[in-house]
Amino acid sequence: MRIYNTLSGTKQEFEPIEAGKVKMYACGITVSGEARIGHAYQAIIYDIIRKYFEKKGYDVTYARNYTDVDDKIIAKSNETGIPAATYAAEMIKKTDAEMRRLKVDDPNVWIKATECIGDIIEFVKKLIEKGHAYPTEKGDVYFSVDSFPAYGALSHRNLEDAMNGVRVDNDELKKNPLDFALWKSAKAGEPFWDSPWGKGRPGWHIECSAMNYKTFGEQIDVHGGGRDLIFPHHENEIAQTEALTGKRFVKYWIHNGLIKVNGQKMSKSLGNSLLLHDLLDEYSAETIKFALLSTNYRGDINVTDKLFPEAEKHMAEFYKTFIAAKEAGVEIAGENKEIDEAFDRAMDDDFNTALALSDLFGFFKTVRAKLRAGDKSAGADLNQIKTTYSLLGLFKEEPEEFVKRAEAKEQASESAVPKEVVALAE
Repeated sequence: MRIYNTLSGTKQEFEPIEAGKVKMYACGITVSGEARIGHAYQAIIYDIIRKYFEKKGYDVTYARNYTDVDDKIIAKSNETGIPAATYAAEMIKKTDAEMRRLKVDDPNVWIKATECIGDIIEFVKKLIEKGHAYPTEKGDVYFSVDSFPAYGALSHRNLEDAMNGVRVDNDELKKNPLDFALWKSAKAGEPFWDSPWGKGRPGWHIECSAMNYKTFGEQIDVHGGGRDLIFPHHENEIAQTEALTGKRFVKYWIHNGLIKVNGQKMSKSLGNSLLLHDLLDEYSAETIKFALLSTNYRGDINVTDKLFPEAEKHMAEFYKTFIAAKEAGVEIAGENKEIDEAFDRAMDDDFNTALALSDLFGFFKTVRAKLRAGDKSAGADLNQIKTTYSLLGLFKEEPEEFVKRAEAKEQASESAVPKEVVALAE
């Protein structure tokens, strides 16, 4: 089993720190608004990676966080007039409900930043004691990038490149413009907690380091997140944690690609953010998963008008094969180890769901040929597909229901075209 490690820039054989066990953490959602398709994609990816580790026989502890206090949440609180804690709690409740509709399982451990304030304060105190952080007279605390020579190893950039590549907060009390906030002094109207440096709240980067440390201790096997988090967020996580422990923090860094809409990066400012609840109102969880998993997780996904309708069409055709087998009196039972082995070969190569899904077309072509020839072993093939691909969240619906729904939608779409346009097209 080989995994692409962002830190080394290569695929590496997977060997956990402790034999038979996997400690895995993925950066979750900052609940400054409703969940979008990008949040869904990341949740699906790391849920599947966790499940594949389990299929391989590992004892997995998978932790995921909610960032429930930060600048964006405070801005939303000021905009809506809802207290920040209440706003964050409402968004978490909504997001949880949508992830259940998407049929993404909960991690083993859910962590919220506000539940770890004491742990964060202790973490910062130790960094100050070790000379890696310093408080200012305003009550802010910054991490000293100069105190950590390995800074930039994950993103493969030096300090000069880092200066050019990131927006830095202006504060004349910083020793280096790249130094980042571990603790932010409270401003009027903001939520705050008492600390040795005065009233304030944690910086974003320290939250994940402290939550990891609280859950797993000094080291973990796998840390995941979107590619946009490599710098500065994950770079800063490494600096904070390794400065504290003196040990390698993460053995394998995994980063998924980004969602683009018609070739443009998805963003609120462009107005092309696709809300998850809108997508779920239109398509089933299985259609969404088939569409998103048809690209290797490290690649960007371009969401066009055709992406989800085509995925739905493919899934409907697959389900029609199950219906055809039933009508032919073929029992869907038994196993075909070759199908499962092909799936494992794809997933062993850096969780290649794109290859695993492309294999389905060949499997179903074989099944249809067997059904035409009256070969009852088609039932074993279909049962194996159903069993194996359930790991990706597929083939869990009733075939007749899925096909009926897809065909009704297609007919409604066709009837929406004015008759004179249809006549002209013909």
